[in-house]
Amino acid sequence: MSKKTTIYDIAKALDITAATVSRALNNNPRISADTKKLVLDTAEKLNYKRNGLAAALKSGKSNNVGVILPFINRNFFSTVIRGIEEELIPKGYHIIICQTHEDEKKEMETVQNLLNAQVDGILISLSRQTDNIEHFTQVLKKNVPLIFFDRKMDIRGASSVTLDDYQGAYNATQHLIEQGCTKIAHMTVDPSLLIYKNRYEGYRNALLDNELEVYPEFTVNLKSEIEAGREAARKLMDLENPPDAIFSATDLGALGAIQHLKSINVKIPEDFCVVGFSNEPFTQFMELPISSVDQSPLLMGKTAAKVFLEQMDSKDVKIQKSMVLTPTLMIRQSSTKLKS
Repeated sequence: MSKKTTIYDIAKALDITAATVSRALNNNPRISADTKKLVLDTAEKLNYKRNGLAAALKSGKSNNVGVILPFINRNFFSTVIRGIEEELIPKGYHIIICQTHEDEKKEMETVQNLLNAQVDGILISLSRQTDNIEHFTQVLKKNVPLIFFDRKMDIRGASSVTLDDYQGAYNATQHLIEQGCTKIAHMTVDPSLLIYKNRYEGYRNALLDNELEVYPEFTVNLKSEIEAGREAARKLMDLENPPDAIFSATDLGALGAIQHLKSINVKIPEDFCVVGFSNEPFTQFMELPISSVDQSPLLMGKTAAKVFLEQMDSKDVKIQKSMVLTPTLMIRQSSTKLKS
């Protein structure tokens, strides 16, 4: 393996000191333009590569930003990444993407690794397991901007960009009520996570505001997978008093529910309505297009990146912002009863 070129190799080739080479490479005004050119030309000729970490330590800026999310293979998160990249790459930043797979320990290790790599900021969507804030406290102690997106913790000094999950759920449930549904079930994922807690509260309050019964047995926990949606719908339809609609906190849950309902010959939307949450691409391309609450992932990514840039530009490193995006209900066939 060939030896890596150092500033000492350049200094030896030009018969000057290593300190002079270092100053020339860092555009020090004390070094003449001719010497700078000579050093840069020689560095290129010898295939010299600067040590990015060393440069970051010296300048205090690495131009790297860490993005931590539960999974990259979900359309929502991949679209958030696209939004972040569209804002930050033109500004000269490099994006380091990390997955936690919903594991708190993995999340904590990832945060520490990014801090060790001298990232300029961390944008993160929490894992489901996370209830520890120590690793986030470390980020803020180092004056590194910390921006939560989608899933957040309320921590002094940390910014956030989220969707109004409560309003999205309220609108979805209200729409089902306006379609004539009176016994609406809710599929949730993890009530301990703020986004799912807010979606449940929106569902519940829409029912109460319309003087409809909130049946405890109509709220079912599920994992965000299709099979879990099928199983949850089976349990609901086996009840002595089954629902006539489902508002699911995930689109995959809604898809699974629809698959089970079709298998037992329930007519959708004539006899039963379904609304999901996230507006995954598949929802509009199904044989039966699925109504869903759009989370605006591209806008969320762009907004999170803009909050980071604002913090980098500000002299006040303690700047804190809480941005809440407005949800949009995409009404499709799965929840639109045929008019007589």
